[in-house]
Amino acid sequence: MVSIPSPVQRIQSVDFDQHEVEVWVKREDLIHPEIMGNKWRKLKYNLIEAQKSDSSTLVTFGGAYSNHIAATAAAARECGLPSVGIIRGDELSTDSNHTLREAAANGMELRFVDRQLFRTLKADPKLIPHYNDYYVLPEGGTNHLAIKGCEEIVWELEEHYDYVVTAVGTGGTMAGVLKGLKGRSEVIGISSLKGAWIDQEFALLCQQFDITETNYQIIKDFHFGGYGKVTDELIDFINRTKQKNGLQLDPIYTGKMYFGVSKLIKDQFFPLNSKILVLHTGGLQGIAGYNEKAEKKILL
Repeated sequence: MVSIPSPVQRIQSVDFDQHEVEVWVKREDLIHPEIMGNKWRKLKYNLIEAQKSDSSTLVTFGGAYSNHIAATAAAARECGLPSVGIIRGDELSTDSNHTLREAAANGMELRFVDRQLFRTLKADPKLIPHYNDYYVLPEGGTNHLAIKGCEEIVWELEEHYDYVVTAVGTGGTMAGVLKGLKGRSEVIGISSLKGAWIDQEFALLCQQFDITETNYQIIKDFHFGGYGKVTDELIDFINRTKQKNGLQLDPIYTGKMYFGVSKLIKDQFFPLNSKILVLHTGGLQGIAGYNEKAEKKILL
């Protein structure tokens, strides 16, 4: 059952009140229990196109803990499409973690390949055997149809916000939000990846998909060491947020994004009386896999 539009709720905090800003969260995590957040948005039009094209199988790429792999497997099952996940790491197996087990349980055939072959196939999917029978999605799911789906996140808004903040991975969600807003709000991306290269990559993404709006910035100070890296400070913050506000965050994307927003508010990055919308892009399936291997657990 898909729940659209996703609700918007205000987050009450003494810190926010002290700095005279309003913080609201668009709860994209409530769209669907398995195909949540930006993954549902990215998959929506791709699944329609796959069904229209009579492709026999949905094929995509991802790492061991990929939200995209998990969501694609669940979505393909719901649509009655076979699915294949090409997984980075030939040392892995279906039983390696929660994400891979769930993807397999949803009917996805997992093909584990070494990192060099993964890069080769991702760069040129036509090298995949039986390519002509497949509808291929890129790693992370970002293509023109995914961006079209992500535009709809902000089309649902009934109020104006001065800032719209989202986590940044491949950049597809931020690109769609930027395009959908048409300059009406400043877009802030909080990168989960380490490195200044993300600015150039996002600029190229916008160029590729004819997105001309420039009212955005990507902040790269809250990656906690890089993609997939966490610290005790981050996990403590995620758990406090859960206890105080009932807001469940994941350690890869939304936790870092919300930590960044909170710190930026304390540092007076946002002008007084700013109205800030934070996008909760889902990704909560990854918590189970994190908790399996971590000493400091995320509260559920």
